[in-house]
Amino acid sequence: MLSFTQASPPQNPVVRNTVSSSQNMFFTGKACLSAFSSLVLVAVIALAVQIFFFSPIEPDLLEIPLPPPASSASPSTTNNQLQNVIKLGEGLLEDPEDICVDKEGRLYAATRDGWIKRLHRNGSWENWKKIDSRTLLGITSTRDGGLVVCDDEKGLLKVTEDGVTVLVSQVNGSELSFADDVIEASDGCLYFSVASTKFGLHNWYLDVLEAKPHGQLLKYDPSSKETSILLDDLAFANGVALSKDEDYLVVCETWKYRCLMYWLKGVNKDKAEIFIENLPGGPDNINLAPDGSFWIALPQLISDGFEFVHTSKIAKRLVASSPRLVKLVNGVFKSAKVVKVATNGKIIRSLDDSDGKVMTFVTSALEFEGHLYLGSLNSNFVGKLPLHTA
Repeated sequence: MLSFTQASPPQNPVVRNTVSSSQNMFFTGKACLSAFSSLVLVAVIALAVQIFFFSPIEPDLLEIPLPPPASSASPSTTNNQLQNVIKLGEGLLEDPEDICVDKEGRLYAATRDGWIKRLHRNGSWENWKKIDSRTLLGITSTRDGGLVVCDDEKGLLKVTEDGVTVLVSQVNGSELSFADDVIEASDGCLYFSVASTKFGLHNWYLDVLEAKPHGQLLKYDPSSKETSILLDDLAFANGVALSKDEDYLVVCETWKYRCLMYWLKGVNKDKAEIFIENLPGGPDNINLAPDGSFWIALPQLISDGFEFVHTSKIAKRLVASSPRLVKLVNGVFKSAKVVKVATNGKIIRSLDDSDGKVMTFVTSALEFEGHLYLGSLNSNFVGKLPLHTA
């Protein structure tokens, strides 16, 4: 008997190889995708660990004041008057953060290279005193002809023709750090601010991002050599000024966009209340004007378009973990603004450089003999603006 078996058709080797290659590509692609997904997952986990476990801040949300409706008298209206400043000592000064004038009418500037520079009446600059520091901040002239200087690292310093003396280096047994601004009263007492007890000058913006109050207002009594804390839990305590009658102090809270009034005399003695709030910038230094009002420098704390960062704790942690992101979000180098505030807490004058063409990061505004003198942490000069033409 014959048996017939159907033979299998011969396989095409090209087809077989193509199928095999497709399968290999499929499995290789799947393996690559899986490896890539794993890599992304590891990166996300690493970023999450970095943000949540190694972040330098424990942030709270920060409410940014809304600008007031624009009008010709509104501080939000730009005028670019600060673009008309005369540049004093251009090229001789490194980031003069604060300025003051002594009883002889000589102007002083504290610079980032550790010099206290002095401008004489004849227009000549003098390298007056060298302090071994790159962290000089607020300065004020004293009745005896010297200066008191805030140093982020050393504390409160007295500077005279004879040299430099440390007045305050500790408070209640703890090291004094980030002393920011200082003013002397007629009785010789010194009132000064500590911007932050947690962060230092070189990472000051972390205090803004964290938005927790670490600042203080203090008093140094030279007769007893004692230092006392007048106010605690301030939001980056910055500029300090005395009223014309010395019945109250004004201290700036930078990232709360406001200034507090602390009473030294009267029925409200030792009490604090809001002097002005919802300022169009973070108040830095403040100086008494000859008419009893106050000049306040207002750096722009936040770059336009990045306000959302302060509404998210995750975004805050992410920005705090990267110096480049901090620089991107930080708006102090974008423009300049100063305002004059009356004793009733109302803004009566506003001057700016809205595009930062001439001045940015203005930190101090001082009126003297009809001119406004401006210090900045982003310039190599002191600005001088004739107020009768502004």
